[in-house]
Amino acid sequence: MAAGLAGLLLPALAACTQEDSPDAVTVAGGEPGGFYLEFATLLAASLQRHGVARHATALTTGGSLDNLGLLVGGQATFAVALADAAAQREAGKGPSDAGITALGRVYENYVHCVVRRSSGIRGIAELAGRTVAVGEPGSGTSLTTPRLLEAAGLGSVAAGGGDARADAGADAGQAVTVLNLGLNDGLAALREGSVDALFWSGGVPTAAIAAAHDDVGLSFLDLSPLLPALRSKFGVFYDRVLIPAGAYDGVPAVWTVGVTNLLLCRGDLDARTVKRSVELLVGHAEELIPRSSLGVQFLSPDSLINTAGIPLHPAAADAYRELHG
Repeated sequence: MAAGLAGLLLPALAACTQEDSPDAVTVAGGEPGGFYLEFATLLAASLQRHGVARHATALTTGGSLDNLGLLVGGQATFAVALADAAAQREAGKGPSDAGITALGRVYENYVHCVVRRSSGIRGIAELAGRTVAVGEPGSGTSLTTPRLLEAAGLGSVAAGGGDARADAGADAGQAVTVLNLGLNDGLAALREGSVDALFWSGGVPTAAIAAAHDDVGLSFLDLSPLLPALRSKFGVFYDRVLIPAGAYDGVPAVWTVGVTNLLLCRGDLDARTVKRSVELLVGHAEELIPRSSLGVQFLSPDSLINTAGIPLHPAAADAYRELHG
């Protein structure tokens, strides 16, 4: 289906001219070494190459929450964000906000709970009393990780003191000390032993994690037993997904929690730009797969429309309707 639709769309994209394309678009991505920024960079290059915009650039950011702020504030044309973060932002929008809409579900995000293989930690309950990196403020990881800890019945306290947050069933001995570290700082802390675990939500494999694994040897904790509590407390954004065997060299398959990764825009983005961008997602999907994830992640017309309850932009819905007849 993807091949057939691509053939139909190539003439339409070829008809785009510089005269009727927006002057500049920006794609809010993520941290260096992560899947978001790599995808955003590929998308920006493709938008410019095929005349959807005269100029397109990817923005380095902290992740989903930062991206949503840039999008709502008008500093980004498109944003890559987790569905749970998008739903939270949309629920809290003001009456004058343009609203967040989706162009499509672009990829599955895999929550990694990473420990050093030599640590002997085999389950999330064993993080009690330890120090963990929970994502940089502004990242989707910083939203999802506290939810995971709560679902596990673990309290959390900020490094250096502060108010503990705990599930009603957790006691002080179950508290986890949390540090707001992003991917690269978190991996550095894991290497040196100042944190016992790193949470990260991204594609498989994540290049920076693969490099750290080659250096020190890492293991990944199975988070899937938390799904019933997670879905009950926070909604149906979370799925059981498999990090396949060999995605990281020599690491066996492990189940974890997945969150849909969406490409978003404001509801007031012009219909022509939205339609051409959707045509690009379908017709040139092969250009948009980060090199580290070839053979693991992919785009397809059927999966693009599954946006986890975030509404499609009307022009995106029209474009998919035309493509599917």
